[in-house]
Amino acid sequence: MRFSSAQNARIAGVLTGMATGDALGAGYEFDPPMADGTPVNMIGGGLGDFAPGEWTDDTSMAVVVARALAAAGGEATDAACDAMVRDWADWAKTAADVGSQTRNVFGRAARTAAADGREQLTAADAVAAASAVHLATGRSGGNGSLMRTAPVALAFLDRSPQEAYDAAVRISGLTHFDPEAGEACGLWTVAIRHAVLTGELDVRVGLSLLAADRAPVWAGRIETAEASRPRDFSKNGWVVEAFQGAWSAIATTADGADGPGHLRAALEAAVRGGLDTDTVAAIAGSLIGGAYGISAIPSAWLRMIHGWPGLRGRDLITLADALAHRADRSGVWPAVPHQSYDEWGGAEEESYVAHPDDDGVVLGPVGALRTGDYDAVVSLCRVGSEQARVASAQDHAEMWITDSEDNLYAEFTLRDAAAAVKDFRDAGKRVLLHCVRMESRTPTVAALYGSMVTGSTPAEALERVRTVLPTAKPNPAFRNILNS
Repeated sequence: MRFSSAQNARIAGVLTGMATGDALGAGYEFDPPMADGTPVNMIGGGLGDFAPGEWTDDTSMAVVVARALAAAGGEATDAACDAMVRDWADWAKTAADVGSQTRNVFGRAARTAAADGREQLTAADAVAAASAVHLATGRSGGNGSLMRTAPVALAFLDRSPQEAYDAAVRISGLTHFDPEAGEACGLWTVAIRHAVLTGELDVRVGLSLLAADRAPVWAGRIETAEASRPRDFSKNGWVVEAFQGAWSAIATTADGADGPGHLRAALEAAVRGGLDTDTVAAIAGSLIGGAYGISAIPSAWLRMIHGWPGLRGRDLITLADALAHRADRSGVWPAVPHQSYDEWGGAEEESYVAHPDDDGVVLGPVGALRTGDYDAVVSLCRVGSEQARVASAQDHAEMWITDSEDNLYAEFTLRDAAAAVKDFRDAGKRVLLHCVRMESRTPTVAALYGSMVTGSTPAEALERVRTVLPTAKPNPAFRNILNS
C-alpha cells in the first residue's frame, strides 16, 4: 500500500506519540489528580526511578508487539504470538516496572513450561495462565493489554477494520482473559487505524464490530468519557476506565486547539488526571499521535524519549515504518545510516556560513554534517541515523518538514525548529542548521530564529540571512509564514 506524505507523518506519530505520553506520565504515576494548568514535564522518577524522557512498561511491551509483528510480515501468527510472550517474559525479569497481572501471568506460564521441561514459553502457556489468573482472582481486566495495542493498528492499515480488531483481541488475550480488555483493545486499535488513514479522531468507528449487546455498553462509556474529565476515572488501572480517561483527555481538550496544541493539551490532561498517569497518557498519545502525526509532537519531547531496549524516538519511527509497509525497509529511510543527496547539486559540499545574528549558529547544506564543526544539529531534511556527529542523540533535532506546500502544521514545525536552535544555544552549544541545499527551509528557520533573538520581524531577519545566503528563496508557503 502506498501512503501519502500526510499518512506517513501520521504513521510516524503513533509509536512516538505513545512513548511521549508514557514518558510524560512516568514521573507522576499514582500521584493524585492535579489542578488545571499545573505544569507537566518529562521529570523522570516514578515507580521505576526512570530518567527524564524514559518510557515505562507501556512502550516497552508495545515494542515487543511491534517487532514480533514486523518479523511476521504484519501477521498475528502463532509464531508471532509465541515471540511476544517469550520476549515479554525475558523483559519482565529485569524490568523496573511490570503490571501485577502481567507478572502473575508470566510466573504461572513459566511454571507450566518448567513442568514440561521447556525453557521457552509459548502463547498457549500464556493464554492458559491468563485464564488461571482470572479463575483464581475473578479479575483480569487490567489496562496492561490496552497500553500496548498501538502497533497492531500499524500492521493492519491495508486490511479491514475487522481483521485489525480480531488481531488486537487475540494479542490482548495473551495476558488478559477478560473479554472487556479485548473489546477495549479492538476499539482503540481500529480508532488508531482510522486516524492514520484519515486524520480523524473517532473512537466510535469500531462499535459496529462488537456483538449487538456490547455496542450500546461501549457507546455509553464513550459518552460518559466525553461528559467527564480524566480525573473522574479514579479506577484507571481497570481497562475500561483507562480507555475512558484517555478518550476524555482527547475529547475534552479539542475545542479551539489546532493539531499540535490539541496533542499537547490532551497529553497534559491525561497526566493531570492522576493515578496510572503513564498508561493513560500512553494510550491517549498513540491515538492522537496517529491523527495529527509526528509533526505535531514538540521536538523537545521527541529528543528526550528513550527506553528499553536501548531505543530512541528515531527507532520507533523506523519500527512504525516497517510495520506499516509490511516489507523489508532496511535500505530505505529512516532505516539507513546515511541518506545520500549526491544527485542534488551542491548538497554534499562541506561548507557553511555563520548566521548574521548569531555566529554560534552556522547554516549549511546536508554535506556540512561531515565537518563535525558543531555541538548540536537541527536537520530540516531526512538524514541517516549516523550522519550527525553529535555526542548525544538529544543534541540532534530532526524536523519532519519538506520543501513544499504539502506539510502538516508547517508553521508549528518551522517555529519549533527555531526554538530548538535557541534551546541548543541557551545550553552553550554551537549549532548547525541545515536542509539539503539551504535554499528554502534553512533560510526560513534562520529568519525565524533571527527574529526571535533580535526582536525584528521574520521578514526583516530574512533580508539579513540573504546577506550570507544570497540564493535563499523560501517557497510561497514558507514566505507566507514569515510575513504573517
